[in-house]
Amino acid sequence: MKAILCRQYGPPESLTLEDVPSLVPGPKQVVIAVRAAGVNFPDTLIIQGKYQFKPDMPFSPGGEVAGVIRAMGTEVTALHVGDRVLAPLGWGGYAEEAIAEAWRVLPIPSDMDFATASAFVLTYGTSHHALKDRAQLRPGETVLVLGAAGGVGLAAIEIAKAMGARVIAAASSDEKLAVCAEHGADELIQYERDDLRERLKQITQGRGVDVVYDPVGGAYSEAALRSTAWNGRFLVVGFAAGDIPSIPLNLPLLKGCAIVGVFWGAFARNEPARNAQNMDELLAWFQQGKVRPHICARYPLEQAADAMKAIASRAAKGKVVITMAGASS
Repeated sequence: MKAILCRQYGPPESLTLEDVPSLVPGPKQVVIAVRAAGVNFPDTLIIQGKYQFKPDMPFSPGGEVAGVIRAMGTEVTALHVGDRVLAPLGWGGYAEEAIAEAWRVLPIPSDMDFATASAFVLTYGTSHHALKDRAQLRPGETVLVLGAAGGVGLAAIEIAKAMGARVIAAASSDEKLAVCAEHGADELIQYERDDLRERLKQITQGRGVDVVYDPVGGAYSEAALRSTAWNGRFLVVGFAAGDIPSIPLNLPLLKGCAIVGVFWGAFARNEPARNAQNMDELLAWFQQGKVRPHICARYPLEQAADAMKAIASRAAKGKVVITMAGASS
């Protein structure tokens, strides 16, 4: 089978497409014949040695896949060969086959194609955990989403709306904001043109926002934190801008707000039962039409480097996926 391999840390163009042996599952694992793989910002970090996990070389990047179970370990009983499934992996997804721990694998609804399924679990899992478990978002509250046109940003907009919140989307262009509006954002801020704090004061009539969802980091984090309401929650989701901001710790004291870390992968490992309940809710919302991934670009496996560059440059609006034969099934 063919796989994209990282043999040394470097940029996407250093990756190679190679023929490798078919995979064999361990006792509690399954092998998935991959039909589509989601492309996410951590994929661009892991190949440079900048992510918190460093797999042994060589490895294939790719943290989420959708496909069909090809083989199962001897201790796997709840799944079957031929099942249509999606799975978060960590890495290993940019390949025609991938191994997943059986407890991570979820069946794909009949009305969800493989490309959509591969774009679902990480962004929606992260955003749902952030807003439901970490922010404990309540109906009627106001949520500010930074980097709102990215994969997790659009997911956060849809989930916040499904939970009854008012959503303010902030992004760097009118084109990106148009996509945010299509996915339910109530108010829009173009933060290369608008003053973030002044616009938030206008929109909230000086009250501030209840929840900040920040997957970006960088220059706008502190301004967003300063714009929280009393008892606000600032969600630290990621650092797509590349800079990890230094926050004056007197701000949470003065604002009576909380800075809350969001690490969905660790949550899924440490609290699998709660994570399973969350995924059930998300898949039900998909079938009800409340959430639906926005796929802006699809690339074949041999163009995986181009797919990663689209994510790293923050040019993508929504999700980028790598597709194999049969991805539209």
